[in-house]
Amino acid sequence: MSISKKNNHHSIPLSELVRPRSLRDFIGQEHLVGKDGVLRLLIEKDQIKSIIFWGPPGSGKTTLARIIAQKTNSAFIEKSAVSTSLKEVRAIIVEAKERLKAFQQKTIFFLDEIHRFNKAQQDSLLPSVEEGSITLIGATTENPSFEVINPLLSRSRVFVLEKIDEKAMSKIIDRALKTVDKEIDSKAKKMLVSLAEGDARIAINTLEMALSLLEEKSTDRTKQTKKIIDGQLIKKIFQQKNLLYDKDGEEHYNTISAFIKSMRASKTDAALYYLTRMTEAGEDPLFIARRMVIFASEDIGMAQPTALVVANGVFRACEIIGYPECAINLAHGVVYLSEAKKDRRAYNGLRTAQEDVRKHGNLPIPKEILNAPTKLMKDLGYGKDYEKYPDENKSLLPEKIKNKKYY
Repeated sequence: MSISKKNNHHSIPLSELVRPRSLRDFIGQEHLVGKDGVLRLLIEKDQIKSIIFWGPPGSGKTTLARIIAQKTNSAFIEKSAVSTSLKEVRAIIVEAKERLKAFQQKTIFFLDEIHRFNKAQQDSLLPSVEEGSITLIGATTENPSFEVINPLLSRSRVFVLEKIDEKAMSKIIDRALKTVDKEIDSKAKKMLVSLAEGDARIAINTLEMALSLLEEKSTDRTKQTKKIIDGQLIKKIFQQKNLLYDKDGEEHYNTISAFIKSMRASKTDAALYYLTRMTEAGEDPLFIARRMVIFASEDIGMAQPTALVVANGVFRACEIIGYPECAINLAHGVVYLSEAKKDRRAYNGLRTAQEDVRKHGNLPIPKEILNAPTKLMKDLGYGKDYEKYPDENKSLLPEKIKNKKYY
């Protein structure tokens, strides 16, 4: 969209001005909407059924939903699960059924942050999705396997969107600036691409703020010199780089998983990096320390029993000291645990024994190791032939599993 209508563009957010209206203008997600992308083929053939877009913020979920509605000539209802009630959902479904009956027009119900809907709210969508009276497009930044009920998930196709890569982000920035006839120098553009971290909304909103600041700085209205966004202005807007880290969300679990697996593989540099990702984002240090205490027994175990002492020491230090200094204690512990030899035999033995307990229940304990505080119990053979130090080949396990080896 060209802005010859310069008087109008101030009242419309830049994100709306540059939002693609067709697949031809959409940038990024080539694996879905590129030449042979499966989503592109489904859209072009008008074979869209209910789907769920799973991807990070600013990756194009809402834009794709709007493009689908336009391309398929469907009515488009857009709501956020944060502010939408069950009553509203039912009203939308009724209207969709009436629209389909009267005008043979399908309705796309785009529900942003679908993971915010509780089970009852998600259940209410099922009949309409199943009979096709609405085409549901849910958008979520969370793993739908955990956040969307199975019946709804099984009736929807999940498309995974990726962070906008640097090449695509550069193109998005160029398009936004062309729309408002402004320029950015190469250093500032590179900085913005990096700071946006794959989120197109951050990039565009930053540009909009930069343009606003440029206008405020302009004092000579008579000169028609072109205003250029520079690195200093971008730095001013980004006082501190925002890390993508939702403490209750997907990135939280991704990062702690990478942290644990790096220590397990004795990749100390990687473990320190993921630790720092968490501490810089403000993760609870006790959460990290607890995982280290577990790791000390689960993965190091008998190879270096002092690991548990160190991990507990780190936990206690985090309790007493807190941020920012306890990050040093965490780093100390992470290096120790990463460098330590690994032995999971105690952990594996526990898990195998748990399986047998759950499978067999309370098997009879051999009488010889039962306590015999009364005459009756002695008469019944409790404690009979008990040896403090039996032969190493003798098992004290219940008869049914007497030959099992857990460690």
